[in-house]
Amino acid sequence: MPLSHRLTLTQFLIEERRRFPQAKGHLNALILDIALAAKAISRTFALGMLDTRFEAPELATRRSDVQKHMDTLTNDIFVQTNEWGGHLAGMGSEEMEDIYQIPKNYSRGSYLLLFDPLDGSSNIDVNVTVGSIFSILRTPSPHAPTATEQDFLQPGARQVAAGYVLYGPCTMLVLSVGNGVSAFTLDPALGEFMLTQSQLTIPPKTAEFAINTSNSRFWEPPIKRYVDECLLGRAGPREKDFNMRWVASMVADAHRILLRGGVYMYPRDTKEAGKAGRLRLLYEANPIGFLIEQAGGRASTGREPVLQVQPEGLHQCIGFVFGSKEEVERIERYHNEPYPNEGNAPLFTERGLFCD
Repeated sequence: MPLSHRLTLTQFLIEERRRFPQAKGHLNALILDIALAAKAISRTFALGMLDTRFEAPELATRRSDVQKHMDTLTNDIFVQTNEWGGHLAGMGSEEMEDIYQIPKNYSRGSYLLLFDPLDGSSNIDVNVTVGSIFSILRTPSPHAPTATEQDFLQPGARQVAAGYVLYGPCTMLVLSVGNGVSAFTLDPALGEFMLTQSQLTIPPKTAEFAINTSNSRFWEPPIKRYVDECLLGRAGPREKDFNMRWVASMVADAHRILLRGGVYMYPRDTKEAGKAGRLRLLYEANPIGFLIEQAGGRASTGREPVLQVQPEGLHQCIGFVFGSKEEVERIERYHNEPYPNEGNAPLFTERGLFCD
């Protein structure tokens, strides 16, 4: 290592590949293509409004227009960087309604790539950390001429690799290839991701939680019970004070939890009747859940392990709770315990005027 004592991402992947002598290097090459997409996106965010692509007059009118433009731009970067290498049988993106088929003029490979190109886009205009999330699966149909939606509908436990990229004060790539979780920091002078943290481990206990409290009126009773107990602090049943953290960028919250513990909740609620949640199973919950469990934490729907859920659709949404193992298990237990059927009006609660 002539430049430093730190491994580059390429060197790290070579070391990991040595555990599998039969491997041909396609997964390594795919991850490096993803890293290249991350570098391109990082450069765009580093330039901010200095990037000429922000000069279009129509982007100066509404915040939502800038968000939509950046969602599209980052999606295009991911597609263009990964379609040509011969490693993929197809791609799925939160920004694309249908599967992206590999063009016929490129070789077709044996992996599937799922990604959310820009998580936390509402934070762009206030210069708060955003990110990209990705998941890699093996295709069950390596010899088929095209990929099908069914090929992508695999439980998260079958992921070969997963990770996210943070675009913040520094650009970081956090990755698991099924052998723990490692973090790489982009050295802008070298243009290389350098290994800065390895074998990240989430402590089983925590005194921090993350949830959007503006939705509290829609929470199911087990979530309300958990948060209320945290808010009671030392005087409550938990007998300790909790801090609440909420960035509105899941990758930023996940990164904090990976480094120091905590629990993140975006649970199923009653805001939209009939919806099982609001986070995408394939693009968000599965890859983040894979990282969390590789780091010794727990990832759940609130009721069951998220990595065991059988996907039913490419854009299926789900409730998602993850973080320190003991806290997530407590939330699952609260969902499984019987609880009073509380109504919105005191007259109709179990002890209300209209109850026997």
